Amino acid sequence: MYGVRVILFIFVVMIELPVVPANQIQRKPDWLRVKLPVGKEYAEVRGLVDTHKLHTICESGNCPNMGECWGAGTATFMILGNICTRSCSFCAVATGKPLAVDVDEPNRVANSVKLMRVKHCVITSVDRDDLKDGGSIIWAETINAIRKESPNTTLETLLPDFRGIWENLERVLETRPEVVSHNLETVRRLTKEVRIQAKYDRSLECLQHVSKAGLRTKSGIMLGLGETEEDVLEAMNDLLQVGTHILTLGQYLQPTKNHHPVIDWIHPDQFAKYKTIGLEMGFKYVESGPLVRSSYHAEKHLFEI
Repeated sequence: MYGVRVILFIFVVMIELPVVPANQIQRKPDWLRVKLPVGKEYAEVRGLVDTHKLHTICESGNCPNMGECWGAGTATFMILGNICTRSCSFCAVATGKPLAVDVDEPNRVANSVKLMRVKHCVITSVDRDDLKDGGSIIWAETINAIRKESPNTTLETLLPDFRGIWENLERVLETRPEVVSHNLETVRRLTKEVRIQAKYDRSLECLQHVSKAGLRTKSGIMLGLGETEEDVLEAMNDLLQVGTHILTLGQYLQPTKNHHPVIDWIHPDQFAKYKTIGLEMGFKYVESGPLVRSSYHAEKHLFEI
């Protein structure tokens, strides 16, 4: 039985980054403590994953919320390989020349979703700027394969920007996932520093296409990269203007000493403040907290907006 191969590698990003004292980078505050995964549902999924040698980005990325999400029947898979064509300074995924597309991957992902009895499936991918279609054909085939094998499983797609080639984005949107997400990742002022090959306004345009397609539209921002409250509120307003319904805000954690340093540890009270402001501004749903990640509580975003 083949599993879904999802392995996150570390890539050394050769760019100039802000100098931060070592103790500020390494010392995590008390509120970043992670609860150990427990519960019957988690144990059942854990057993299936181990027995069938399945792989998810939840495990490979050592996500702090894995136990909670698996217990709720949610899991995240990464498709189109494990080598990205971009070199964002915050990300631990390897960058370089990707391998050839695995045409059987949609079937293997669908099989894993079925074996794990996933109720809500989140699919993400590396950026495949090397491909004419940006990987959108495999994206669409994966969604259709999951629907065939697990018709009751709901889907969220965390999409790349497809370099602004919107016909590739439309190919995925035509499959009508229940939620479509594209992360802004950071504020406008820090985008060139944090997302070297991405563009802030292109990400907003991507989200606008999703919203105009009549789909639940979602985006996420990492905090602690050096942004100000004013920066965050500007980004939140920009996301609302393009029709974003769901917002996630979480603390950035530095993968290695060669990645972008943590500039600030954002206190839970500030995250709570952003949640209150976000709901007052008009977001339908806001997840905001130090350990929040893109797919955190993803299953709730289906029914509470």
